[in-house]
Amino acid sequence: MAGIRCGLALGRPDLLARLQPFGQNAMPITGSATANVSLLDPELVPTRKKIIADTRNSTFAFLKENNYKFIPSQSNCFMIDTGRSGQAVIAAMRAKNIFIGRTWPIWPNSVRVSVGTPAEMVRFQTAFKEVMDEPSVTSSVHNSFADVEFPQYS
Repeated sequence: MAGIRCGLALGRPDLLARLQPFGQNAMPITGSATANVSLLDPELVPTRKKIIADTRNSTFAFLKENNYKFIPSQSNCFMIDTGRSGQAVIAAMRAKNIFIGRTWPIWPNSVRVSVGTPAEMVRFQTAFKEVMDEPSVTSSVHNSFADVEFPQYS
């Protein structure tokens, strides 16, 4: 549903009023209609959540197996510390027709990856391993989370 921009804000009326200047009824009608239809099928959301979780956990297993540092998550995206320029990794992945997310100034060596379909994530894994096995043009661990301990979920 994120791709169709379906979301909402819940909160105290005074806090919601403070959001008002940033857009009114920001959810498009297509998102609202799609969300409504998806909620009418009691199996759809649990089934999709399981597919995403299984695919994400399979990708995490691949990352662990190959000693890549990442921040595990319970959502449909996660961060990988590439140990080199994240922008260079993004460009190399794009050259392999795999499009991954962005970097942040505080984590220039990290890339955001959204969980796709199982087949897409297999393609991601193949391309990512190829990119990471290539000698790095710029190799820096500046501002990486290489020394940070993150819990690993099973």
